[in-house]
Amino acid sequence: MDLRKLKTLIDLVSESGVAELEITEGEDHVRIVNRPTVSAAPVVQVPAAVTVAAVPQAAPAPAAAPAAASAPAQDAAQAALPTITSPMVGTFYRAPSPGAAPFIEVGDTVKKGQVIGIIEAMKLLNEVEADKDGVVQAFAAENGQPVEYGQPLVILG
Repeated sequence: MDLRKLKTLIDLVSESGVAELEITEGEDHVRIVNRPTVSAAPVVQVPAAVTVAAVPQAAPAPAAAPAAASAPAQDAAQAALPTITSPMVGTFYRAPSPGAAPFIEVGDTVKKGQVIGIIEAMKLLNEVEADKDGVVQAFAAENGQPVEYGQPLVILG
């Protein structure tokens, strides 16, 4: 089989999304497998099996470690206070730009719906709004710090 013909067949298979093509021409036999489609199934299946086994064992340990490390740092009074938590994973910023004044400071009164900071996720800046009223007692996340979903950002009183 001609090399140009093989190249054309490979291009056609990859563009069409066909998973597999098998051609017999005389004594020549060619089988072309579109790897992105074929490898997608094992990648989805294998990590699912690995994830089921690994995530319950591995994920709670890192999640428990920060919780255990932060619990001694907080006193019992702060732990009972209401908090504004991160709605997503990203980097928390207290101000709209590097040289600007922060959205809120310790001692400020916050109203529900008021912007308290920004979280940068995947190069997008997302405003974080207060989900309750209160007075800012402390910041649980510092400016430029990576945050996780549900992590406390601001402690209210």
